Amino acid sequence: MASLYLSCATTTTAASRHPHVITTHAKPSHPLHQISCSSTTSQNHSDDTKPQGGKVIDRRNVLLGMGGLYGAANLVSGNTPAASANPILPPELNKCGTATNWNNGESLDGINCCPPLTTDIIDYKLPPVFHMKIRPSAHRVSAEYMYKYNLATDRMKRLPANDPRNFMQQANIHCAYCNGAYDQPGQGTLDIQIHKCWLFFPFHRWYLYFYERILGKLIGDPTFALPFWNWDNPKGMTIPPMFVEDPRSALYDRKRNQKHVRSVVDLGLTDATDTLQVVSNNLTIMHNEMIRGISEPLDFMGARYSEGSDPNPGEGSVERGSHTAIHAWVGDPEQPTGEDLGNFYSAGRDPLFYCHHANVDRMWYLWQRLPNNKLPDKRITDPDYLNASFLFYDENAQLVKVYVRDTFDNRRMGFDYERIDLPWMDYRPPPQAARTKINKVVDAPNAKTLFPLKLDRVVRFQVDKTKKGKADEILVLENITVDASKLLKFDVFVNDEDDNPSELDKASYLGTYAQLPHKPRSGTTSNSSSIRLKLTDLYDDIDIGDDDTIVVTLVPRHQGPGVTIGGIKIIENPTKPNPTDAAAAADTTTTAATSSG
Repeated sequence: MASLYLSCATTTTAASRHPHVITTHAKPSHPLHQISCSSTTSQNHSDDTKPQGGKVIDRRNVLLGMGGLYGAANLVSGNTPAASANPILPPELNKCGTATNWNNGESLDGINCCPPLTTDIIDYKLPPVFHMKIRPSAHRVSAEYMYKYNLATDRMKRLPANDPRNFMQQANIHCAYCNGAYDQPGQGTLDIQIHKCWLFFPFHRWYLYFYERILGKLIGDPTFALPFWNWDNPKGMTIPPMFVEDPRSALYDRKRNQKHVRSVVDLGLTDATDTLQVVSNNLTIMHNEMIRGISEPLDFMGARYSEGSDPNPGEGSVERGSHTAIHAWVGDPEQPTGEDLGNFYSAGRDPLFYCHHANVDRMWYLWQRLPNNKLPDKRITDPDYLNASFLFYDENAQLVKVYVRDTFDNRRMGFDYERIDLPWMDYRPPPQAARTKINKVVDAPNAKTLFPLKLDRVVRFQVDKTKKGKADEILVLENITVDASKLLKFDVFVNDEDDNPSELDKASYLGTYAQLPHKPRSGTTSNSSSIRLKLTDLYDDIDIGDDDTIVVTLVPRHQGPGVTIGGIKIIENPTKPNPTDAAAAADTTTTAATSSG
């Protein structure tokens, strides 16, 4: 069956035509972009899968029933198929354990986060699309829409507790997969984890897909579409009113940071008090995550993850950035561990979680379509990615198997997004007024003398470049080991002279690392991960000249210890393989995938 794929172009309109866009006195106006899309035909490959019998579970399936958070990027080329391996195996449901609260070692609220058991599993086929659902911006919805959304959520909460479509059962999807309830079969106590890896975006797309269909079923409206919290646009940088105005609403959650319910969200978690500065920071962060900081697909999507791999290999730019910041910003600091949105196990208990993740999914949708001459092919053709599969209960309470390869075209899945201005598109920080000379900071030691480094304070040091002057280079922070029980975040600056950590809207800001609290079954220290941050565009903005080193400043946003960085280095941007060669190497069930991943 043919499917719809969006081919898009950008159009530019003057900022003066959009008076709602906030700019600061320190920054020139930035033109805004809208993405205009037209439908083209591409091949749907869901028919490649073979139906599965009711009592047989394919060992190459991934049962992933949770949504998630955080991470770092990875060191493997996005287009290169790996050596022979397998997708993550499904957990053994009869061995699902009770998830644990790291704070007290007890079961989470006495609730078993495992899903209801059944052996009746069918392969899910995407139904024909007769009416395209348009997911709206949550700040622009009508009173009628808010009524329907609240009614659907209320009915979901009133379903029997053992119904897999019940609101708490849906929330428990996130709990079980984030707090060590499942081990990889045959791999000892090695956890299954869909965060900090390339499964983050496709898993959550399926998660929201079925959550949305369940809501529509409960109100008899198959056209119902989830709203997205448009936190990447200044008009959407507060919690949508329908989630905070009425404590009697099914969309209300008392476990939120009450100081933030009507404040402008701080995607940098800088604690800046100037609202204009916060908005400018936010737009700069979005530009970095979506454009400036990406050198290959896995920098955005997250690290490679397959059978036998340690969990948490590394998250992509959005997952470790704006995505994690929203979770931390909304979570209630008066609760023991940042509940609800601020902790892995409880995040799905806040209805705002699904609205937040709709915008996270929208970021993937936009990134697939953003023009980028430096990254013309955004596909991941590795069969361990394309063949990864998950199990979800659909709107009829039927357990179904779905594949990553069927997530690349959102329109084939029956939904699209309301078109909203993208002010971050051209919000690249202005060049530094004068070139920073390394000799101004010669007291900074060389990184070779400092690492491994326990990051509990601001640290500045020099890192050797691969060659003098401007080059196509990447900064790699390796073996980042963290205390999984804490909210941890640090920012990275290059050749920064003013040392004002509350300002991120400047050329020297390179990127961030962040994680939310969670509890792996194996202990409170997570596995090591790495992040890659592209330096090429930053060199243009700071006028690198003929320098053979750069000065890196790490600014922790957390208090006290919790992060150890094993090493730091600069590498040349690896030469990308020919995408056609990469695709040819994939097996016959996956090479037909033509949509970007």
